[in-house]
Amino acid sequence: MARLVTVAHGTRTTAGNLVAARITADAGRRLGMPTTTSYVELCEPLFADVVAATETPTVVVPLLLSTGFHLRQDLPTAVAAATRRDLVRLGTGLGPDPLLAQAQAERLRDAGARPGQPVVLVAAGSSDPLALDDLERATRLLAHAWGTPVRLATLTGLGPRPHSVVRAGDAVSPYLLATGHFHRKARAEALASGAGVVADVIGPHRRVVDLVCGRARALAAGPSASVSVPA
Repeated sequence: MARLVTVAHGTRTTAGNLVAARITADAGRRLGMPTTTSYVELCEPLFADVVAATETPTVVVPLLLSTGFHLRQDLPTAVAAATRRDLVRLGTGLGPDPLLAQAQAERLRDAGARPGQPVVLVAAGSSDPLALDDLERATRLLAHAWGTPVRLATLTGLGPRPHSVVRAGDAVSPYLLATGHFHRKARAEALASGAGVVADVIGPHRRVVDLVCGRARALAAGPSASVSVPA
């Protein structure tokens, strides 16, 4: 039986790291697969160490929401360095995906956002142009799920900052999987710009677990991981 390994960015916030662990555990129970949660940095076990010790067939689902250096460099490099890299199938990042947008829309409703209320998606950001493409697509997917236009802001890298995008009374949807530095920064900057509602991070939402399960099944069946589990 294949093992499911997830890899999150990692944070110094314990609660943030536990989000990845819960998503992984929930997916493993649903799939009936043994699991390991790993991290790129800041928390152990590190992904590079986990794949280096791999001795059984392993499918890797990155819990990363857009393209960037970790997905394009760090993770493939770690797999290539593994002694039994032939046993490892590395998937793509989780986002953008309609299931994530559905989870974001539910978080907005939970936070008190009203139907039709203007929304700003706030992402961590990246200097990678491909990441910005992903974020723009994630913004369009959220607009479809929410039913009104959504604007994009980023905290670092390419893209406009929240202070230039968020307007008084807007609802803000953090495009973040877990709490931590960027969540605190997104919330503070959104409120400082007059946001009326700031939703919670996506977190261990059932749609995220759906997405991880779909990616894991696809990896176990073949080389392609770009699928979603139907709603």
